[in-house]
Amino acid sequence: MAPLNSYLAYKRDTSRLIYWIIKTSNAIISSSSTLPEDAPKTPNSNGGVTVSGLVTLSKLIAKHIDFVPPAILGLFDAVIQARTTAYESFQQFVANKPDPDIERSNASHKYFINALAEAFEALGGTSWAEKKSDSTVDDQADLEQVLFVNNFAALHLDGDATPDQDDEGASGDGSDPEPQQKQARQRPRSKKSTGKGKKRKSGKSVRKGKQQQPTASLDDVPMESYRIIQDEEGIVTDYLMAVYALAQEWAGLRAFLQGVWRDVAYEGLNSAVAGAVSNVAIKMIERSAAAMFVHFPGHDSYETVMNTITRGDPDRAQGMFSLAQHVISSDRTYHRKIREIHIDVKEQFLIHAYQDLVDFVTDFQKNRNGKPTKRMLAQLGNWDPNLDLRRASEAERLKWRRCYTINWLYDLVNLFSSVVVQRNTMRGERHELDSVDWSTSGPWDEHRRLYGLKEFAGTIVHLAMQKPGSDIRQKILPHHVFQLQCIVDSLTISRGWSISSLRGHIVEAPPVGFRPRRDVDLFLDRENKRFGSGFLQAVDVLKQLFEREGALHGDPLRHQTNYELLEIVQHDFINWLGVSKYMHGLTDIPPSRFSATCSNGLWEYSPFLCGAGLAEGLVEAYRYCLVVLDKLPEPILLIHLHNMLVQKGYITAPVGLYASFQELYTKSFFAEGKIPTSNFGEAVLARIQESSPRRSAARSTVDDVKSLNATRFFKTKSFLMSCEEAGWVPDRIPDSDVLMPSGLGVYRISQTEHIIDPVTGRKRLKDTELVNRARAKGIPEEEMIAWATTFPAAVGQDEFLEASKLMVPESYTSMSLPIKGGKGEMSGDGLLSLLQVDISSDICGIVPLSSLNYVYVMARFMMLFEQFEQALKTLRNPLYVRAYETDSMWRQQKRVGLAYLALHLQDDECLRVMAREFQSPRAGFMNHIYWDDLEDMRSAAERGMKKRSNNEPGPEQCTVM
Repeated sequence: MAPLNSYLAYKRDTSRLIYWIIKTSNAIISSSSTLPEDAPKTPNSNGGVTVSGLVTLSKLIAKHIDFVPPAILGLFDAVIQARTTAYESFQQFVANKPDPDIERSNASHKYFINALAEAFEALGGTSWAEKKSDSTVDDQADLEQVLFVNNFAALHLDGDATPDQDDEGASGDGSDPEPQQKQARQRPRSKKSTGKGKKRKSGKSVRKGKQQQPTASLDDVPMESYRIIQDEEGIVTDYLMAVYALAQEWAGLRAFLQGVWRDVAYEGLNSAVAGAVSNVAIKMIERSAAAMFVHFPGHDSYETVMNTITRGDPDRAQGMFSLAQHVISSDRTYHRKIREIHIDVKEQFLIHAYQDLVDFVTDFQKNRNGKPTKRMLAQLGNWDPNLDLRRASEAERLKWRRCYTINWLYDLVNLFSSVVVQRNTMRGERHELDSVDWSTSGPWDEHRRLYGLKEFAGTIVHLAMQKPGSDIRQKILPHHVFQLQCIVDSLTISRGWSISSLRGHIVEAPPVGFRPRRDVDLFLDRENKRFGSGFLQAVDVLKQLFEREGALHGDPLRHQTNYELLEIVQHDFINWLGVSKYMHGLTDIPPSRFSATCSNGLWEYSPFLCGAGLAEGLVEAYRYCLVVLDKLPEPILLIHLHNMLVQKGYITAPVGLYASFQELYTKSFFAEGKIPTSNFGEAVLARIQESSPRRSAARSTVDDVKSLNATRFFKTKSFLMSCEEAGWVPDRIPDSDVLMPSGLGVYRISQTEHIIDPVTGRKRLKDTELVNRARAKGIPEEEMIAWATTFPAAVGQDEFLEASKLMVPESYTSMSLPIKGGKGEMSGDGLLSLLQVDISSDICGIVPLSSLNYVYVMARFMMLFEQFEQALKTLRNPLYVRAYETDSMWRQQKRVGLAYLALHLQDDECLRVMAREFQSPRAGFMNHIYWDDLEDMRSAAERGMKKRSNNEPGPEQCTVM
């Protein structure tokens, strides 16, 4: 599902096209007794073909095949269009400013395009183009069928296809088998036989020899390795296409993220949502660059990319790139250009951010003591965080941003490197700073110094700590610069300044009362302003309850391990999330560069750091809270008791906290996820037996604990946790970790193969884990099949919303997603929009696994048992007396004994007391979330829609050249 930029899409389409051409031509070469003079005499065994060879093979195929699949002609068309677009763009470059390199590249382009067009025409492309439809999704399904179903085996000598193989060509995916049989069928080419035996034997001998030609080596060639072999000019042309596509991709994603961070500052969007979405976008740039430059070793640095784009002179490049905005009719049959402007090359290609980074590293390297040189100090001056950017000139704004960037980088490096620097200065250790492994996999990662940006910080520290004069430019990759730009943008936007490709600098009044730490402070609640919400106070409260429960059983250390785990997390949050010890000064470390205005400027002046740090903090809190929750008996016992009391009518309206918790974690509480309506005692035993620990020779590792693989009951991962474990690459999230309903789940189902049910003869989706779970939620098969052509509009359908409501907390409403459906592949900002809805849903929306303060929930559970105990002890209830006083069986598990007896014996007095205490008070889900409120689906979707429609034109509205 990963969206591909224009170059990667072109390379994928080219590989698929060459794959089909080579496989088809190999089958012809292997089975034909006679071949044209210019045709290869042996099958291709390496997956590569020259441009002229492509034409030759296409003509060979055209002579032997009556019917070329439309999907293949569509691939041809897409490849030609991609090359033509690049050619036309380069033509404009040289028209404005002549450049010999680009002119040579254009000549290569033209030759390539002409060859493609000749091959396309030979295969019937001209005729196909006149009749082609707009059925992108159907063509894609046909393409998968053509490429991955072995129709090549059906090609035989003289064009004859064996009946058995024709029969086997029938599709199992619900498509019409006849066209596929036609695809495999050759044009008859039988010649008149002379009747002479020798020639007949000779013919047989030739055929036998042909059939034995070695083609097995192709089995080891992956599809992406099928390629067109090019000369040096062709390789240079490909590289030009790649770097321009990458720049276009990061410009689009930057525009999208600016809209997200504006929503944080002006619309109240939770900064953790923006931080998580930004992480995905940064990883998209990193993966795109890695996929592109694997074919251009040594040319993957930002410096090389930018020198290629600007021809080594950004000032000269100004005016070479323009952005045109078009109005397109609703039926897409007409469009008109509204305006065209030359883009700001240094701004849109991130040159300012890159230069600031290089200048910082160069300056830091000179002394490596954490202090700017005198020359740099003179440039930085006294940075004013409250400068009125509306009244500043463009040059003043750029200088203000540069000073902030360099000051912030100094603080980041000084904080992150402090643990090693202090070992050298205070303990006399001798660590060579230029060779220290600062990465997240290095030995120093166990020392927490920062949340949210550890990987980025490690990279910057590594660059800065190199010996004076070290050239680090080739080590700075495009995604490093892109991430720094996003970090800086988050601040400028919070001060009212954003960048538009079309409108340049946009300056408005700063948001009233916005603070970058706003959401971090709500999460932690350092000042204990909101009882029941903040994480830090909750740990202290739970500690007291743990101690009281331990005293009840005569074991004060009963919960020591659980508490210590939460205490470690609490300690790290206190010292490193939203603030750092750096703000109070670290021995032998220079003070913050922002000390004149705010010694905690690293955090206070970085919405990005606050958002990314909060996202990481939420994952850590969720992970370790579930580990502790899994070890306590109270959660499962109380949910079973609450369910029994509701089913038997002791509680007429389910209590919000327990009902919502039950819905969020149904499989954690009940065997097979089925809520019992009777036999309540047996139900809790069945759930315990279902998760009985199995003996294993391997002990649980730290990774097992962190990924919840070591827990017995609570294994559900929040969407945020799944994203983090996948390295912020959505493709890596296994289906088992995708919640249903969710946008990602719906999208994956929309891409699922359609097959014909052998029993009913009707089209249905192939059985997958997500499909089966969606069916279990009650989503009709027809609706899911329709998602293939209407996604993401189907997300807002009634059936989907009915499934969504199963996950929504009590008294909380969800609404439809006002998103238009569409065909074709998802764009980069389209994927981010989709994921933003899911991430927002998890952090502060309708499936709020990450929003719940699980520590306070555990405290509430412990307190409720104390209420049971006090009330039942006063009444001298027989179940209480047995569990707590007389039955030695329950001596070490008195609460388990009470709940077990209540579920099995169902003593009326005991159940009435429990029902009363469950409702004293009626605890609601919303009482224990970190935030002031949750967000509904419409708000999240409308925010994304507005961002895509208003902040910057979408891809169908403009063209970047």
